Amino acid sequence: MQAGVRSLLFVPGGRADMIAKVGRSRPDGVVLDLEDAVAAGDKDTARATVVAALAVLDVDAVVLVRVNPPGSPWFADDLAAVAGTRADGVVLPKLEHPGQVEQVRTGLGPDAVVVGGLETALGVADSRALLEGSGLAAAYFGAEDYVADLGGRRTAGGHEVLYARSRVALAGRLSGVPVLDQVVVAVRDDDAFRREAAQARDLGYAGKLCIHPAQVALAHEAFTPSEAEVAHARAVVEASAQGVGLVDGQMVDDVHVRMARAVLDRAGP
Repeated sequence: MQAGVRSLLFVPGGRADMIAKVGRSRPDGVVLDLEDAVAAGDKDTARATVVAALAVLDVDAVVLVRVNPPGSPWFADDLAAVAGTRADGVVLPKLEHPGQVEQVRTGLGPDAVVVGGLETALGVADSRALLEGSGLAAAYFGAEDYVADLGGRRTAGGHEVLYARSRVALAGRLSGVPVLDQVVVAVRDDDAFRREAAQARDLGYAGKLCIHPAQVALAHEAFTPSEAEVAHARAVVEASAQGVGLVDGQMVDDVHVRMARAVLDRAGP
């Protein structure tokens, strides 16, 4: 899974028509979803749809399948179906124990891309231990399942998940695993997505989960440094090399140089 994934676009596994169009919005990663997007009675049909779609899918992006959680009636069949397809790997939801990642690697092989979902109270509480040495390509924070597990309520302000978002971001940084931020369920509210994406970037997230193609461009906008940010970062790095202490009236020291270099790394060549 390439570095700098800003968007993971989730598509219902039972919708062959939507899977066929998934590349149009140019997401960095595509997830064919067999979990939340598929009702219990439709799991087998959706699994067959995903396998058939993977055989013909032509998209320039990382392609993953979100399997059902370990311990569910569908997990083993999901893994077996994904093995041997053109999928790069799987999204493992509701990650709570290190052995669950090993179960996936046993089924798919050691080189499979695995993205873990931290979206339960236990998963968030143990997030650093789960990510440290896990070999996960990335992880994500799932706010909806997390709040449901707590018995809380989702609000527009999101204060109820700020601690959990911050804890997952910190765990990702300490373990070296990139983390992706929660979904915005109001798919037609661009302002809400921009606001959440800006908060996520401020917290240290690398990208965002998307559940509608229109959200992909918004994620790329949020997680790609602007021309002004890049120009300022270059000025900070150049100033530090010359021993200059101020840029645009602001002090420049080692921490600001590190932040500037991080911006330039994110921006790319």
